[in-house]
Amino acid sequence: MSKYTIAIVNSSSFGKVFPDHIKRLQALGRVEHVTVDSEISGRELAEVLQGFNIIIASVTPFFTEEFFDYKDELLLISRHGIGYNNIDIHAAEKHHTIVSIIPALVERDAVAENNVTNLMTILRRTVEADLSVREDLWENRAQFVGRTLFNKTVGVIGVGNTGSAVVEIVRNGFRCEVLAYDPYKSERHIQSYGAKKVELEELLASADIICLCANLTEDNYHMISYKEIEKMKDNVYLSNSARGALVDEEAIVNGLKTGKIAGFATDVLEEEPGRKDHPYLTMENVVMTPHTSAYTMECLEAMGEKCVRDVEDVAAGRVPERTVQVRDHVTA
Repeated sequence: MSKYTIAIVNSSSFGKVFPDHIKRLQALGRVEHVTVDSEISGRELAEVLQGFNIIIASVTPFFTEEFFDYKDELLLISRHGIGYNNIDIHAAEKHHTIVSIIPALVERDAVAENNVTNLMTILRRTVEADLSVREDLWENRAQFVGRTLFNKTVGVIGVGNTGSAVVEIVRNGFRCEVLAYDPYKSERHIQSYGAKKVELEELLASADIICLCANLTEDNYHMISYKEIEKMKDNVYLSNSARGALVDEEAIVNGLKTGKIAGFATDVLEEEPGRKDHPYLTMENVVMTPHTSAYTMECLEAMGEKCVRDVEDVAAGRVPERTVQVRDHVTA
């Protein structure tokens, strides 16, 4: 009997698009898909996952200190993504659990592309126009006059992996002037992609369009709220492909209602999954997709491959690539 028991937790895609990934894991041990409430407590989560010593994790649930305190042996959490804000890294290290993530370059193009895709959808009112045609109302097309992206001033918040690609797309593809805010990146780094490094105040005041691409930290939680929206241009457009909690959702809805925000495109919510009663969906000038920025065949194949390699590495006594912290040793 294998000593590896593998739980794939809250993933809607892993192993379903590329079943060979599951077969390779099954060669190492028992594999199960496990679905839990995104807000499940740490202790309850530990009880559900008792006996599993390897986890492939999605963006939810939260693997808290309480979870690790009650969990039995856990060798590895392999994140099926690049973020790990739902895992208490210090608690994982304390309990000798490796946490590994997807290399950022795997998701870079897909997520940046979707940020701009959703932005274009809201700018050109594509969803509304499509629905009109489906309702046999072709003649209503004059109601769907949109806005162009070409030659606009675009503000990009966060110029790391995804943000730098968004800068390249709008600068090189749409001839936009790009202003970038990222306190962790140098002026030279930002200029190398074609943007001008500015403070947040200048970006908010000058941008016609704002693309959110930053990691979520304690410092930037709700970084876009009422006072930041008030500083923006009238009829500004926003697109968020990063983390839902970067924005104050109540403030966004208020901005949409007053017309300060002309359109909002988002692939992420503060609490996921979203439902049809979400306040965003009461607004016609919103496009909301279900955290699918990384959902391309190319990206999902590479992400799944990395998670499988992580498990194979641990089984072979190796430390996986892109571990967030490194244990003193891996028990094979």
